[in-house]
Formats: sequence, C-alpha cells, structure tokens
Amino acid sequence: MRLKCIKQRRHNLARLFVRRRLESRGNHKDDSGQTSNPSTNSAQSAEEQSPSTDLFDGNLERVTSGRLGRADHKDVVQDTCVVVEPPPETKDERSKESKQNKHPKALGTYFRDGRRKIDYVLVHEEVSLAPSRSRSHNPAPVQPSTPLPFRQEEKSPQGGMLPMLLTSAIHHSTPKQNRKMDIRKTFLDKLKSQGIEIEEEFTEGKRTNVRFIKLHAPFPLLARWAEELGFRARILCQAKADEDNWSARLFKSLRLPNCFAQEIPCDPPKVCCTYPFRQSKMATLLGNLDCESYFTSTERSRIVNEILARTTYGDRRKGEVGIERLLKEGVYTASYPLHEGCYEQDNSGNQDRGKLNPRQVLHGYWARWSKWPKYQPLDNVREYFGEKIAFYFAWLGFYTGWLIPPSIVGVLIFIYGLLTVEEDPASTQVCHSQGKFPMCPLCEESQGCHQWDLSDVCTYSKLSYLFDHPGTVAFAIFVSFWAVTFLEYWKRYSARLAHRWDVVDVEREEIRPRPEFALKAPSIATNPVTGIAEPAFPHSIRRKRIMAGVCFVFLMVCMVIIFIVAIIIYRIVVSIPLFQHETLKSQAQVIANLSGAVVNLVLIMALGRFYEKLAYKLTTWEMHRTQIEFEDNLTFKVFAFQFVNLYASPFYIAFFKGRFVGYPGNYLHIFGLRNEECSAGGCLVELSQQLFIIMVGKQVINNAQEILWPKVQAWWQNRKVDFTQNKDKSKPWEADFQLVENAGLFQEYLEMVMQFGFITIFVAAFPLAPLFALLNNIVEIRLDAQKFVCNTRRTVGHQAKNIGIWLRILEFLVHLAVISNAFLISFTSEFLPKILYQYEHSWSMDGYVNFTLAISPKGAMAEPCYYRSYRDEDGKLSAFYWKLLVVRLAFVVIFEHFVFGVCRLIDAIVPDVPKTLANKMKRDRYLAKQILQDPDHHIRIAECT
Repeated sequence: MRLKCIKQRRHNLARLFVRRRLESRGNHKDDSGQTSNPSTNSAQSAEEQSPSTDLFDGNLERVTSGRLGRADHKDVVQDTCVVVEPPPETKDERSKESKQNKHPKALGTYFRDGRRKIDYVLVHEEVSLAPSRSRSHNPAPVQPSTPLPFRQEEKSPQGGMLPMLLTSAIHHSTPKQNRKMDIRKTFLDKLKSQGIEIEEEFTEGKRTNVRFIKLHAPFPLLARWAEELGFRARILCQAKADEDNWSARLFKSLRLPNCFAQEIPCDPPKVCCTYPFRQSKMATLLGNLDCESYFTSTERSRIVNEILARTTYGDRRKGEVGIERLLKEGVYTASYPLHEGCYEQDNSGNQDRGKLNPRQVLHGYWARWSKWPKYQPLDNVREYFGEKIAFYFAWLGFYTGWLIPPSIVGVLIFIYGLLTVEEDPASTQVCHSQGKFPMCPLCEESQGCHQWDLSDVCTYSKLSYLFDHPGTVAFAIFVSFWAVTFLEYWKRYSARLAHRWDVVDVEREEIRPRPEFALKAPSIATNPVTGIAEPAFPHSIRRKRIMAGVCFVFLMVCMVIIFIVAIIIYRIVVSIPLFQHETLKSQAQVIANLSGAVVNLVLIMALGRFYEKLAYKLTTWEMHRTQIEFEDNLTFKVFAFQFVNLYASPFYIAFFKGRFVGYPGNYLHIFGLRNEECSAGGCLVELSQQLFIIMVGKQVINNAQEILWPKVQAWWQNRKVDFTQNKDKSKPWEADFQLVENAGLFQEYLEMVMQFGFITIFVAAFPLAPLFALLNNIVEIRLDAQKFVCNTRRTVGHQAKNIGIWLRILEFLVHLAVISNAFLISFTSEFLPKILYQYEHSWSMDGYVNFTLAISPKGAMAEPCYYRSYRDEDGKLSAFYWKLLVVRLAFVVIFEHFVFGVCRLIDAIVPDVPKTLANKMKRDRYLAKQILQDPDHHIRIAECT
C-alpha cells in the first residue's frame, strides 16, 4: 500500500513538474500586442479544443522529457501528452477552413473533415492512472518559448504534422505493454503503407482510457481490392422485382390490398444487372459519378476487414498476420465497423422519412414489435448487415410463414378430438367399468402398493384420445409431406434471393488460416494453392485428434444416456411413496412424470451450455486450418450432442418405455427396482407432456435469456468502460464500443433447427407443436432484429448464397421425421390395434378394453388382477400380438416408401431453381455483356429493366 502511494505521488509530481516548466516559459501575446492571461487561454482552449486526439491534428504534439527533479531521480517520464496552443491567426484560419470544408453528411460516421467516411474502428484500452479525473480537467494549453524535445513526426496527407501514437498519462510500461505498443505501431504503419488513412481519438474513463483508431479506405484502394475480391458491379438496376411471397401474389391476383406489405423509405434496388468489377469499366457502371458513395458501407467494411485480416505485423511464417490474431493476443480490445448513426427517431414525428439513416429504417420498420405482421425488409437487412445475416432472417421468416398451415391443421385436429372424445368407445368403456377390472399394482406389493380400479383413470383415458385418434395419424402424414415440400420451396426461394442479391457465384472458399491455427501450428509448409510458406499442422496428427473428438462426442452421448437412466430411477423412486398415499396414488404417475420432465429440462439446458464450451475447445484442439472447416466441425459436434440431449427422453418414452416390464410373477428390474410402465392413459399422453415441457419450456427460457442477457451484458460493458463524459454526447465509436460484441448466428440456427425437429419428429404425439413454434418465431424475429440493430455492434457483412450446412441438417431431420412418425403410429399409438380388432372382432369396438387386458398367472399375485398386454393366462404372448406385430411392421414399410416416393416426386416436379429464374439469370448475364461492350446503346436499358 505504501509503495502504491509512493508511485502515485511520483506520478503527480511528474505531471506538476512538466506543467510548471512549460508555464514558466512565458505567456503568448495575441494580435493586438496585449499579453493574454494564461487562465483565459486555458478556458478558451477547453471550449474550442476537442477532448480527443488524432493522428492528423496539428494542435497536439508529443513531448518526451528527461529525468525529473534532482539528478538522482530514477523515474523516467514516458509519453507525456502536452497540448500546445497554436498562434491565434493559425487557429482562426484553420477553424475558418474547417467550416468551409465541412460536408453536410458529417453525422459522426466521418473523419473530422466531414468527407472521409469511417470504414472501421480499432480499439485498445490503457489503464487509467487518475481514475478520479475527468477529461474536462486537461492541463491548460501553453505555448513553449523554447523548442521541446519532440519525437520524430511525419507529414500527414492534409498537411501539418502527424504525431506518433499517444499514451494517456505518465506511467511505467511493462515489457509486455511495450511489445504491444510496438506491434500496434508496426501494424498501423503497414496499413498506412497500403493506403489506409488513419485518425485517432482518445477517451478517458474511470477505470480505463480507450483509444479509437478510425480507418478510412480511399476509393482507389477500394476499387483495387474490389477487383481482387471478385466484387460484382451494378450496371443497371430495377426498382421493383416480382413478388416473392405467395401471399403477396395471392392478394395481387385477387386485387385486394395487402395488409402485410409496408412502404419502406430508402428501399434499395431489388434486381440489378451486374458484372465482375473492373476499374477499366468504371464509365459503364451505375453510380460511377460519385466515387466516395459508390461502395456501400457494408462493402467498404468488408474490404477493410479483408485488408486487416491480410496485413502482417511480424513473421508471416509464424502466422503473425491479421487483426483476429491481434485481438486474440490482446493487442487490440475490439474491432468493428460503425453503425450508421443512432437507431432512435425523432419523437416529435416531424422527421422526414427520406432522411432516416439505414439503422433507423431497420429499427422503425423491422425491429419494432408493432411490425410483427409485416413483411421483413430483407433487402434493407442485406444492404446493412450483408447476405449471411439476411439469409438467416429470410429463412426464419419463410419458415415462420410456412408454419401457418400445420398450425391451423393441428388446432383443427385438436378441436376434432375435443368434439369427439365422448364418442370414443375405448374411453367410454374405461369410464363405465367400475369394479370390473381390478388392475395389478404399479409397484411391488412388498413396497406397500395395492390394486386399483381401471375406472380411476377415466380422465386420462379421455385425455389420451385427444392425442391418439385417426386425425393425428392423418396429421402425421400431412406434416411429413409438409416438411419435404417446405425444404423444396425454400431451395427455390433461396435461389431467387441469391439471384436478387447477386451471390449465385459466391463460393465458400477460404485459403487464409485461422489465427488460433497460426498461433499454435508447430511447423511451416508451402500452401499448394498460393505457393506461400505459412503455418502448418501434420495431417496424421489432425486425423488422430478428430478421431479422439468423435470418441469424446460418443462419451458425452453416453453421459446423456446415464442421465436419462437417472431420471427413470428418479421417477420410480418418487412414485413409490405416492402410490402408498391414499389421496395421491391416483396422481402418482402424473406427478412423477411431470417432475421428471422438469428435471430433464434443467439437465438439458445445463448440459447444453457445458457441452458447447467443451465442443469449442475440442474443435480448436483438432487444429482445423480455415474458419469454414472449424465452423462445420463445430456445428456437427454441437448438433450431434444437442440432438441426443434434447430428443433422448422423448425417444425413450415413445419407443422403449413400458415394453420391457415383463408380467406379474416375472417382472424385470433395474438396480433392484421394477421397470416403469406407461402411465394409465398410455405412453402417448406422457410423450405429449414431455414434449410440451421441453419444447415450450426451452422456448420460454431462451426468449427470457435473449431479453435479459443482452441487458446484463450491456450493463457490464458500460460498467467496465464507464466513460467520464456525458453519455448523451458520446461519439458514435464510443457508443458502439459500449455495445455487446455480436456472437454470430450459430445459436440462432441451432435453436430453430432443434425446434424444427420437435414439430416434425414427434408431431403425431403433439399436434399443437407447430402452433407453439409459430408463436415463438413471431417473437424470435423481433428479438433477433432488436439484438442486431440496437444491442450489439455491427458485424462485417459477409457474403453467402444459402444457409450452408444447416440445410443438410434440415434434410436429415426431415428423413428422420418420416421414419419416426411411421414407428410412432405403428408401435406407440392405438390406431393399428383398433383397426385390427375392428377387422377381426367387432366394427363397433364392443369389448375392446377387455380384449387389451390380460389376467395375471395363477399364484403370481396375492389376488388375481389385470394388466395391459396381449398374453394368455400363462403369460405367453397371444396370436393377436404376432398378427399385430406383422401389421405394424408392414405399416412402417408402406408408410415410409409411400412418403419417400411422393417426396422424390415432389423433388422432381419442383426444381431447386425455377425455369423462369434460370432463363432470367442467363438473360441478365447476356445483357450485362452487351451493355459493357456497347455502353451507348440505351435500348439495352429498357430490355434490362
């Protein structure tokens, strides 16, 4: 504590020494010849000068002083920032020139000259040595009378001196900090040598001081990189495109007003004739007159991000390349493109819609809750966030719209069950069987369980009919066809979007190694594609690690199975005392099943978060070279685990529970406990309860997290930074730095894909699943929109031509859903036993309940009792059981082949790319070539539009 006080005292003395030494060199005289008061100059300077510093500002110069105080003083003053007041005439001329050069579009996303746009921001933090000071208490600017020992400076492109990087206070730097400073200087020098223009801002905080490095790429640099990266240039654009929504086409054909449409201000062009960008063809390109606004902000940030990713700061062979690795090593704290202004609009309502910035348009016409019934402005989303994010919201909106038909049909199926439940012969026979069928105890008699009457489960028998009647079978077939048709039409819609956004020819190729790979790679090898020496990792070791990763996934799957067995034992143990209780014995299985489902949900959420972190570390350990390979392997691991984690319990209840119980006198046991049976209403009712709790409960928890967690993250980010100035006057780069870093789309896709599995794989047991999914997705779209627009930093607009690997996962789930529904109808539902009984015994279903019950073998129980099974009095399986098994297997084969056959037919009839679209794509390419060859031929304009 004493040492800390001594250091602080030395720092204060150092500041005081430098300040007094500069003030003692005399006061500056103004133009009238009168001596100006230093305090007056200080006040004027505090008002006129911006509190931030930049590399192009001539008012700031760096001072490096020698040893302080006495000759034996050991502390060296490093990197002191001193504000030097220029001559008044110079200041007046510069302020006058600044006012003349101020551009009307300078709304905070431009450099100080108001003309150069901020394309990217780099941020690094420094420890604040004076946390109690506000940046309004800067030292008074003075004019030195003798030359000061300035560091070496260089000319800026706009004139004046370009100072080196500044530090916030007089402090001692550790070797690690010095190394980071040298790396930052080298990295910025490399950026400047490539043509990037730089401006620096300094913001003082209570805990840390933050430096913002603003980057601008001039048009020649953008044009050169656009040609190298394969950008496509717009030649001619069409303001309106053909309607992509089936509902819009329906309203248009019926000549009715479309209640889902809305007029979007500043709506970008829908369809453009494009051609690979060439600087030599600039005269024929659309928008070539204004070079500074030719590239959109998304395109500019993508180019600058590519430059940052390829710029070296050390040895390339060691992977010392790119901003990503600098972020990993802590050289920079953050890097991001700026949002286009604030998202809040003028509350007075007088703001011109045409003057809204893109962020305000997205917030006002997309992210607001009141816009939930409106079409999403996908073109605006793509223009602001890029195609990758736009494709996610396009798929989510398309999927949500396609959920409407199964939701309506599912509700109708459920209503049909409510209306016909009293007419069900099986439940009627159960309710009128008082005293006829004493049922065997559901646990061992030695544990205190007693017989119960079948009529006690009258309510559960009727409830079972709501989810197990002929309508649910038809609904399962309908959803199987719906899922296949949905994917086919999504492929068509995706192809139209890819053409509209001009990403048809975008390939998922990446030759640059990941920063983590470059950091940990043990050797150097020549890249066979680029011919450049770069970090490498032996393929044999990587294959061994991948196999170890597969074994690890298998181990985690086994852990999930262990937890499922633990939940089974929990239900058995909980139900035993409930069976012994006279009041609760009729509700024993329901209570045990519901509590077990809640415990299962908690385990699912906990294991999911735990495994995702382990999967990320495991995939990193496998040393995949490119980011695409890394993301694909991570997606596979997480999906495989989450698939087992979420669906293991429903699969157990649907296909295994109650089938390995045995019969009275020959019960099977697990860890000394009798295997659990299906509840009194059947396994299908329990499966419905499990699906409702897991699916709906998970949706509620996820939505609560998406609402609350960003607020917690934002609070923590603001607390960590905590700038000293008024937050209402914060600059755009400061406001964006206080936002939460965008986590990407992985979790969003995973949540929706798992939901898709719930509504397709187990829809026969839960016909209301599409309705709950529809309601959730309406909320999900607005939550995600608000997160991207308001709560997180803007991401780099990466290109994509579809939803990537998630489409293959959806196709897998569709095929699994067909097989699952076939087995669910055959082996879990009572549909086939009723059909076979009607065919062989009675079409009116008389005596059906008695037929499905078997009597216990003699001497097996204290008193004769009934149990559910197709067995004779000796416990042997009856002939009806074997006939039913053949019928069930035949139904599975017929159902599967029929559905898959129709799916193949749909696939053949509905091509992935519509013929009209294919012809239009060929026509656009032809017209683009013609226009480039003959730009003065204006007839082509009419043909293209």
